Amino acid sequence: MQAHVPLFAGLCLSFCVAIASAADAPPPALAAKAASHSTTDHSQLEALKGPFKTGPEVTKACLSCHNMAGHQVMKSVHWTWEAPSKTDGKLLGKKWAANNFCGSPLSNEARCTSCHAGYGWHDKSFDFADQDNVDCLACHDNTGSYRKFSTDAGHPLYADREFEPMEGPPGKKLFKAPDLTRIAQHVGRPGRDNCGNCHFNGGGGDAVKHGDLDSSLKNPPRDVDVHMARDGANMVCADCHTFNAHQPSGSRYAVTARDTHGLDLPKDDHNRATCESCHGLTPHRQAKINHHAGKVACQTCHIPEFARGGVATKMRWDWSTAGKRDADGKPLFVKDEHGHLKYSAAKGDFAYGENVRPEYKWYNGSVSQVTITDKLAGHRAADGVLELNRVDGSAADPNARIWPFKVMRGKQAYDPVNDTLVVNHVFGDDDTALWKNYDFAKSIQAGMDYAGLPYSGKFDFIETRMNWFITHMVAPKEKAVPCAECHTRGNDGRLAVITDLYLPGRDRNAWVDLFGSLAIAGAIGGGLVHGLVRILTRRKENAQ
Repeated sequence: MQAHVPLFAGLCLSFCVAIASAADAPPPALAAKAASHSTTDHSQLEALKGPFKTGPEVTKACLSCHNMAGHQVMKSVHWTWEAPSKTDGKLLGKKWAANNFCGSPLSNEARCTSCHAGYGWHDKSFDFADQDNVDCLACHDNTGSYRKFSTDAGHPLYADREFEPMEGPPGKKLFKAPDLTRIAQHVGRPGRDNCGNCHFNGGGGDAVKHGDLDSSLKNPPRDVDVHMARDGANMVCADCHTFNAHQPSGSRYAVTARDTHGLDLPKDDHNRATCESCHGLTPHRQAKINHHAGKVACQTCHIPEFARGGVATKMRWDWSTAGKRDADGKPLFVKDEHGHLKYSAAKGDFAYGENVRPEYKWYNGSVSQVTITDKLAGHRAADGVLELNRVDGSAADPNARIWPFKVMRGKQAYDPVNDTLVVNHVFGDDDTALWKNYDFAKSIQAGMDYAGLPYSGKFDFIETRMNWFITHMVAPKEKAVPCAECHTRGNDGRLAVITDLYLPGRDRNAWVDLFGSLAIAGAIGGGLVHGLVRILTRRKENAQ
């Protein structure tokens, strides 16, 4: 059934067109992307002749020239896995922030730190002050052949190894050790592969966490990402996430809600992790569209769906069902018709999505993130679901804009007596690890003991939600979200849940409709009177 559009909405649209037709200033021109070439042929350096048997040996060679780099890395979130919240000051980062994926790295370090910028973080005894433990190759390998091994605490393989993945097909697979000497001699600026080895695989696999970051971005077509496509801007991650003394810009704990600064200039901090830092504050030729940017994030219109590159992202993870076995008593693993693992005895049930429309929420720069030590009271939504990272904002907030999110839904273990989340010891060869014994009582007790956190000895499972900002996979401008997908009275409108503002084409107001009707009637009446006067005047002139 055709939706009824209020008369005022028609007036608004006509008014918008009239304003847009006034010649607005064109968007600022972007500087041509300069080619980046290293000034050093590292294969000619005596310090890198090798041979190198371990990663730390390579690091020592690197630091013999780059003598401040190790200390700089050790101050970064890539090393500490800690970041203070700009909302309330408490420590966040991977070490402390709660999530509804794999949970806490505590007691699981040897597995989780395969994405740490260092070597040897097996447990709490890791020496964060030893710069020889810094992994230079993870970010600077330009051969594409460097990989950390998934269970070796951040180390790559130093010899070929046969290994049977827990969730893979039965049988051992041969993993080859990388050639550290060759890699050390071919280093340079980080590329998409370097960043993607960890950030595309967060949560234990390709596309699991973010929804807008996955392996399709290593060489995406323009339809998937205009910035990273070779026939687009052909940018790499570090073009936006710039570094100053190894400190990265851009953080999901402190996403800039509204950039009022605009174009980044040489005198600035070189933080280009906002759209406005390259495109300016008025990038559109039509003033009305630029006006939208005051309340609507660029990503809301320019990323119509996420997980568009052919790689499905996890949308739900239910830990409560983990531990099932087949008829032979072996841990059960089940794939769906697309080849996705939909059930894992080690992790529970999963649901996936591709070409997913984001969910939209107000965001003003404030995120209330739950940590593994927080009491959960005050973090539950009206429907009882635990909000792991509530984003704040409203239409009345001058700093807030409507942002797109992947909302990850899960069900995870918590302590109902202490009202806290729990640390679950999932990885290890010991009898208490969940992935060895499939016994939550043992694994949670071991995890909480290791973390030194209060535990009542009782656990249950709680429904959780987690917001993931959608900022990558920007579509070509001709594929931006059409106006009618928001300005509609249909229940499937993109902004149906944003109810604290008047949205033309969707909302109605009796007084607005009345004045709109009177305005249209007046305009029609005025036109008729004007025409009648012209007719009478013409007749009088002809009569003379």
